[in-house]
Amino acid sequence: MRAVYASFLLNGAGTASMLSRVPQIRDALHLRPGPLGLLLLVAAIGSLVSLPLAGSVVYRFGSARTAMAMSVTWAIGLAIVAIGTRVGTPMVAIGLFIAGFGAGQWDVAQNVEGAAVEQGIGRSIMARFHAAFSIGTVIGALGGVAMNALHVDPIWHLLTVATLIGTGVPWQVRGFLPAGAADEDRDAEQHDPWHAWTERRTLLIGLFVLCMAFSEGTGNDWLGVAAIDGYGASAALGSFAYVAFVVAMTTGRWFGPRVLDRYGRVTVLRASALCALVGVVIVVHGPSLATAIVGVLLWGLGSALGFPTGISAAADDPARSAGRVSTVATIGYAAFLAGPSLIGTVGNHTGVLRALTITAAVLALGAGLASATRPLQSAIPADAATVPPTP
Repeated sequence: MRAVYASFLLNGAGTASMLSRVPQIRDALHLRPGPLGLLLLVAAIGSLVSLPLAGSVVYRFGSARTAMAMSVTWAIGLAIVAIGTRVGTPMVAIGLFIAGFGAGQWDVAQNVEGAAVEQGIGRSIMARFHAAFSIGTVIGALGGVAMNALHVDPIWHLLTVATLIGTGVPWQVRGFLPAGAADEDRDAEQHDPWHAWTERRTLLIGLFVLCMAFSEGTGNDWLGVAAIDGYGASAALGSFAYVAFVVAMTTGRWFGPRVLDRYGRVTVLRASALCALVGVVIVVHGPSLATAIVGVLLWGLGSALGFPTGISAAADDPARSAGRVSTVATIGYAAFLAGPSLIGTVGNHTGVLRALTITAAVLALGAGLASATRPLQSAIPADAATVPPTP
């Protein structure tokens, strides 16, 4: 269990460390906002290329070896980014793609392992692993603040982080559970990770995770701007709104597993989506910034459990967990890619605060899809959860 916590923590710390130096990377490359946005998109493209392949990789090589290899791949990508700040934009783009590719499969591997640990101990704990990721992002961001304050060149900061991740994660994930032998008597299709893309339940869980990831992503990316533009808040108060969201979400992830075990997935996740929806409405229509902060806290708490618990639901059957987690993660991460840009595009016409209303509509859909996460009954035949073939 400690190995899984460490993997998530280091993943978050590494990601935040890189993002904390984006302004300095921008300055080193002399980029305007438009080209900078396209450059950062390269990392997301790397992840989207990687994620659909992750199920096959984890199934073939196991969670531990995949996490080892892909964390090193991520570290190599970050090192290329660091050196690229002295060389030029194309080299940084190559590094970001490699880092994004590594991050995608590393993430699936640690989630598959987290699901295996959860099933082994017989109680919900996946959300706490994701809380460790959030704590890691705080550590990485604070490290970035310190490096900026000390005027440390990004190349040395990022090379140090790459070295720590590239050596620390492989050392830690040796503690992952040993891979079980595959059951050769099962139907070959059951072991095909790509088969998950034909399963109705898996796709519905993916859509639920997409809705909750949309909520999480828009909150992370746009709350600060919405507070400043919509309520006339200072930059400091805008940052406070973002911090309140992250703290609420991390708190929900740490304490949420007990609630899940007591009341069940469907009830808690539906209530979570509705809680986040109410929070968004308060943020958008609140009479004052103080009221909006209350909405931010509800939004963060409501968004906390959706993604990790959706991953747990996808991994209910250990024999198919790699392919299903890969599928659900791929669908969910599409929201992190598309959500912020959609809010930004609409916000150009309505203002960012009003554009967040889209998030409320997405959360309403998520509340309706929560039933897809109902624990899988082993008595249900495998074919019952698949999409009928097209005539």
